Amino acid sequence: MKLPRKNISLQGFRAYSDRILTIKDYKTIMALSSITKKLIMSISGLFLIMFLLLHMTINLFSVIDTFKGTYGAAEGLFQAGCDFMALPIVTIMVPVLAAGFLVHIIYAFILTAGNIKARGGIKRYEGGSKGKAESWASKNMLVLGVIVLGVVFFHMSHFWAKMQYVEWFEGAHVAPESVYDLLTATFSQWWMVAIYIVWFAALWFHLTHGFWSALQTIGWSNKVWEKRLMCAGKALATLIFVCLTATAIISYIVANNPGVLAYFK
Repeated sequence: MKLPRKNISLQGFRAYSDRILTIKDYKTIMALSSITKKLIMSISGLFLIMFLLLHMTINLFSVIDTFKGTYGAAEGLFQAGCDFMALPIVTIMVPVLAAGFLVHIIYAFILTAGNIKARGGIKRYEGGSKGKAESWASKNMLVLGVIVLGVVFFHMSHFWAKMQYVEWFEGAHVAPESVYDLLTATFSQWWMVAIYIVWFAALWFHLTHGFWSALQTIGWSNKVWEKRLMCAGKALATLIFVCLTATAIISYIVANNPGVLAYFK
């Protein structure tokens, strides 16, 4: 599309641009906008996966402490992980994490709304040749995301608000034993464990599709690597699910049967 070389008024330019921009041109512009949104969402999602792996590792330390006989001890790995999360270089990343989380959520709703509008209503797209798990997850990413989001706020009210929040805004120090007491108290009820396992399951489905889809969006996928990335996404999601579920279940056992710790000392 070439503009005339002579000077024209703003009104004249608009009239000219409306005449030369075809329907195909507008679709191209909209497509580029959609790709940009997907790229932002993909990068923010991969960033959140990195944090999730760190969070999973620290929670897994509580399981290791149980079998080492250092559960609830100040020298335990879990407490060391909590101390690491309290370092200034890590805490300064919390606002960045929160921003990434908000960006991911906002663009998820924007893209979903755009897709619904483009299809003329709420219609799920077909999963194609993907496996059943990926196909189901791809059709329900928003629903899965809402479940994950809901329990994230629930989780933060039980842990972050009682640990980092009180240290940041109230100047209170969270003692090492308080960290373990908070963990076992939260998972002392079976229904609480059940809620978290449902959350982990929703997260599993969300990650099985989201991981490879994000890499595909940023260009790290082709016909050769697509199945490999799908397998990697399943492996990653399963690792996170198993580790987080183990943390919840073992914390429940310890909370309701404190004597079990004596077997590992």
